[in-house]
Amino acid sequence: MFLGLTLGLCSCASYPERTAEAYSTFEAGHLADAARMYADPQTTGSEFLGGVEAGSVAFTAGDWAAAVAHFEAAHGTVKELEDRALISPTAAGESMLTWAVNESMASYRGEGFERVMLHAFMGLAYLGQGSLEDAGVEARLANRVLESEEALYEKEYAAGGLGHFLSAVMYEMQGQPDNAYIDYQRMLGKQVGVQLAGRGALRLSRQLGYSDDYEKLQARFGDDSKRPDGAASVIVIGGVGAGPYKEPFTLTIPTPDGVLQWSVPRLESRPQYVQALEFSIEGSSTRVRTDVIEDVYNVTKQNLEDRIAWLATKSAIRSVLKFALTKELEKKNPLLGFLAGTVYSLATERADLRTWQTLPNTWQAARIFVAPGRHGLVLAAVGGETRALGEFEFERGETMFIFARTLGSQLHVHVIGGKATDSAAADAEPDKMSTPGATTRALPENSLDRAGETL
Repeated sequence: MFLGLTLGLCSCASYPERTAEAYSTFEAGHLADAARMYADPQTTGSEFLGGVEAGSVAFTAGDWAAAVAHFEAAHGTVKELEDRALISPTAAGESMLTWAVNESMASYRGEGFERVMLHAFMGLAYLGQGSLEDAGVEARLANRVLESEEALYEKEYAAGGLGHFLSAVMYEMQGQPDNAYIDYQRMLGKQVGVQLAGRGALRLSRQLGYSDDYEKLQARFGDDSKRPDGAASVIVIGGVGAGPYKEPFTLTIPTPDGVLQWSVPRLESRPQYVQALEFSIEGSSTRVRTDVIEDVYNVTKQNLEDRIAWLATKSAIRSVLKFALTKELEKKNPLLGFLAGTVYSLATERADLRTWQTLPNTWQAARIFVAPGRHGLVLAAVGGETRALGEFEFERGETMFIFARTLGSQLHVHVIGGKATDSAAADAEPDKMSTPGATTRALPENSLDRAGETL
């Protein structure tokens, strides 16, 4: 029976293996099929991962209601842990020190950065539904969870840019420029989305009459541009590229009395086909390149490095215990005991390769201010597809959002807000543009005016 269990464990697929079909379906742009695969508990074997993977696929498809439902389900599995972390980060960290026979046999509750990203993603999905209040709540929760992680590991991550930017934009739309200014300053302090945050802080410091701050920001980022009277704004938020995955790093030490095996995960990056997005107004020379506000790969790497000591210690202790088990089995039957103990150690001491795989490699954003009236909009993936989004009628002070996601060279785009003219409606109806565009061209590297924010 013991040997049978051991052989059964040996045949268990790793997370990348069991989700390979779902991920390739997502990568190919077959979003409805990918969402169904990830929502199936058999695919991920984890309620948390099933929720966040299916949620990010639904988000890419522009199905905001489904995205919110999946994200809320995922959050329900970690809410108790998160609540403890917000009260006492150290206590929450200690609760994660499970001593399972195999790391991947324990319930997966997400790494810290994944729980931060969950709230930011939920905020975007709520914004897609038009709920500014809920979007702002989730953005602020993302910031609080990140602060808890930083307290746990006693360091400040170069992270949180997506949450801070979303929070800043929500505050601006709700008429609270002073709070928005704080979020932009936080981005500058963490060196995330520097050009975008710098231009935003420059603009608001002038509006708020912070003359000393304005002079400092002006010296760093240049003069604040003059915007048209009653200017509307278009904000692009895009997930660019493919996020990382985990592979095992395993050290096996054979001895005359059995095997000692130590195994931990290491991060691997995927090929990146698109490096940025570029947004422009038809008939205008003005265009803006997106600024990186969240480097998912680097944040994942930092988070894993901070956890690796825990993982390595747990793996080493389990390996010693399994070695002792082999010695005990040998006392009853030297040959069979040695064989069973050795196979059991090799089969069960595996690195936990579970991670949120449908995240982008980076989150990027840009902002353009336009005069009220009609404007044709174009969004391009630098090195990939270009989408002519059609013409929109902008009212005074209006804010439009464009959510985008690149998959390989494909560009999936959704417009939130704005009044489409007949030509825009015929081209692509807002909120339903999940099919990659037909127009494809590469953009020259020197074609942009400024990264982040411009007229």
